[in-house]
Amino acid sequence: MHGTIESAAKLDALRERATTLPLEQFDPGDPELFRTDTFWPYFDRLRREDPVHYCKDSMFGPYWSVTRYNDIMEIETNHSVFSSASSLGGITIRDIDPDLRRESFISMDPPRHAAQRKTVAPMFTPTHLDNLALNIRKRSAECLDNLPVGQVFDWVDRVSIELTTQMLAVLFDFPWEDRRKLTRWSDIATTIPGPDGLVATEDERQVELAECAGYFARLWKERIAQPPKSDLLSMMAHGEATRDMDAKNFLGNLVLLIVGGNDTTRNTMSGSLLALSQHPEQYRKLRENPALLDSFVPEVIRWQTPLAHMRRTALTDFEFRGKQIRKGDKVVMWYVSGNRDEEAIERPYDFIIDRARPRTHLSFGFGIHRCVGLRLAELQLKIIWEEILRRFDHIDVVGEPKRVYSSFVKGLEELPVKIAA
Repeated sequence: MHGTIESAAKLDALRERATTLPLEQFDPGDPELFRTDTFWPYFDRLRREDPVHYCKDSMFGPYWSVTRYNDIMEIETNHSVFSSASSLGGITIRDIDPDLRRESFISMDPPRHAAQRKTVAPMFTPTHLDNLALNIRKRSAECLDNLPVGQVFDWVDRVSIELTTQMLAVLFDFPWEDRRKLTRWSDIATTIPGPDGLVATEDERQVELAECAGYFARLWKERIAQPPKSDLLSMMAHGEATRDMDAKNFLGNLVLLIVGGNDTTRNTMSGSLLALSQHPEQYRKLRENPALLDSFVPEVIRWQTPLAHMRRTALTDFEFRGKQIRKGDKVVMWYVSGNRDEEAIERPYDFIIDRARPRTHLSFGFGIHRCVGLRLAELQLKIIWEEILRRFDHIDVVGEPKRVYSSFVKGLEELPVKIAA
């Protein structure tokens, strides 16, 4: 079924199944539900009837689902019980072969986590973001000015991927002519191998990740030999907590920064245009009052939720909301569900660009693992829309989006659009 466009009746039937299927048969982590955009009623029902739910059998093995906003925050901040450590499985629902696990600072627990995170944090200070803003605006303007008017094109490829990949190349001071390699490595890092995936087997995936490691190792040697500079690679090469990373930790942090800088921003750029096309009254409101961009941006990030979940592993037996979680159990915090929790967010299924409290969302995580680059993501989204509103009266979505086959990355592979002449 992957790769096909389903009929409306078939999609309705998939959604209806969530109302009749026994709860013990629920597998909300099935990537097919996300590819078809039919997962919403599953999480609605779980929040109502079984907010801490156990799935006994799935393509990812057994796991717990935590689906309410406040419960997710509680799990996220309880580091003594719920671990992010890569040695236990890391941060995604999918288990990786222990020999292939790679540590990154998001898959470390305190206190080790803080030292490596602090190494790259200077990239995202207000002063540095002010400097980056000039670059983002220049490149956004060039990208938009080169778009075809009056003909259909893929927004994901021409705008979302191109701009986020350019930004990644700037952040890493990466060879410009090879920048699309960053896009490929980001996609490879999160893809599910199989007949419809980007690669057929896990071995093929590892070959491409090894290519990524080899390429960056050459750049690393150059940075070590140079005085410290203000790019991410130089920061790590000269940082006390990161300069002596082993090969797995090195690649782990690279993948974290590439995926964090690519997938999340790319998918909110695509999701923002799709959301406005689905809510024309909000699009009109934004055109009439561009000052609403300050609340529009966090609302888009909540609405899209570019990473659907994060995972933890229980370090000990623990009772939570009346459920007995066992040591070693996989616990999945569904951000995508928490961002539609009626008890935490007013009218969560409405896209409201002038929402009173738009930053009440879980898309960047919560606590010590909150996304280190969140302000940069917001800045990129705000600038691209400032430049869009200056140029185009309207951009129309003219076909069905193609969604990613993943229950981790919640994104769009293709979005056909047309700029009116």
